[in-house]
Amino acid sequence: MTQRHRVGAPTWIRHAASALTLLALAVHASAAPPPPPPRAPAQPQAGAKSKRPAAAAQRAAPAVPVVQRTLQDGQAEARLLKVYQLASEGRGREALAQAESLAREHPNFQLAQLAVGDLLAARVRPVKQLGDVPEPALPYPPEVTAALGELRNESRQRVQAQRTRPAATHIPAQFVELAPRYKHAIAVDASRSRLYLFENSDKGLKLVADYYASVGKLGIEKATEGDQRTPLGVYFITSRLDPATLKDFYGAGALPINYPNPLDQIRGKTGSGIWLHGTPPDQFARAPLATDGCVALANPDLERILRTVEPRSTPVIIAKQLQWVHAQSVHAERQSFEAVLNAWRAAKSEGDMSRLLGFYAPDFQSYKKKPLAEWATVLQAEAQALKGRTVHLKDKAYLRWTDSADTMVVTFGEVAEGARTGPIKRQYWTRRGQQWQIFFEGVIG
Repeated sequence: MTQRHRVGAPTWIRHAASALTLLALAVHASAAPPPPPPRAPAQPQAGAKSKRPAAAAQRAAPAVPVVQRTLQDGQAEARLLKVYQLASEGRGREALAQAESLAREHPNFQLAQLAVGDLLAARVRPVKQLGDVPEPALPYPPEVTAALGELRNESRQRVQAQRTRPAATHIPAQFVELAPRYKHAIAVDASRSRLYLFENSDKGLKLVADYYASVGKLGIEKATEGDQRTPLGVYFITSRLDPATLKDFYGAGALPINYPNPLDQIRGKTGSGIWLHGTPPDQFARAPLATDGCVALANPDLERILRTVEPRSTPVIIAKQLQWVHAQSVHAERQSFEAVLNAWRAAKSEGDMSRLLGFYAPDFQSYKKKPLAEWATVLQAEAQALKGRTVHLKDKAYLRWTDSADTMVVTFGEVAEGARTGPIKRQYWTRRGQQWQIFFEGVIG
């Protein structure tokens, strides 16, 4: 898109925001009362004590009442980007009208308020960038400068995500295989401040929505409790928390994930209370780096996720940067790993303990921290209980995670021939040389 110059029109292409409005919001917010006391939680929240909005974001956010209305997910962002587009085309009057409408309907959406300010300022002077601040006689307070920088980053991330949308035929490389009972899947790209929601059907994974999302204040690669980083890896939503039991800070609700997972634990990582959650009433969205390790979304966007995902069977991939591949390209990888899993299944069906134990890593652990020597007795008992019957694996899911190691997270129902049901198991396999080995196994249902 090329830049167009007209009298009274802004000269920026990618962003629209006003430092004058920012200053007004910061002054207004600095006098705002503290947030209301939390409601009593339904259960202990190990990680909740460290979750606080960034000081600069608190001071810069306007104290406004919650708009009691049904909001559509993704709608506000789409309208903001339309304002940007109209402004970049020199259609300032249309852009201002739409920005004012958006700001009225979402008074806590700071980027909408700032777009109004810039479009008004553009009537009397050129606006050269996001928050084109006239130099004052005295420096602006640090919190104002920080808040402006956060808003610039948020705007940039929203625009960039729309310009680099994945092809409809592509999926994240981590989704090697999802069983039909996995109705949805989530992938987070921290580099783009973006969360992608997929629907799973007999035709495969389909991207149905994507949203701006915030991660940890200090970025990603969580390692220790309180490090204000968001973990990277393969996780699962464990429950759905009722917003009535949470502080207003978490907005529309929260979806905890199973951090630290077995791979995290074997690597010595610590911490807890990592959630997907909403935003407080006075913030439509948070800065790209704003949480204490969670993933935060605008409340209308989170509400869509709350309505669709299924605890315990919705995988959540959190990556530094997602690798998008053609959906058909994972077929060979799926077949290759399935051959390994079938060999494990055959060894168990035949009760061949020597061959079966060869699939387990020497540093294997179970949920109860049982080492391989103790787990061997469990495997022996399970093999004996089969009494020669064949083991069938149902509803298989393979999720691959590659960093310094190559890991496959495998979930399946283990059903003996002639039985109607069986335990749901999860295994973590790691590739060592040319061999896949199990370093964790446990029953999850």
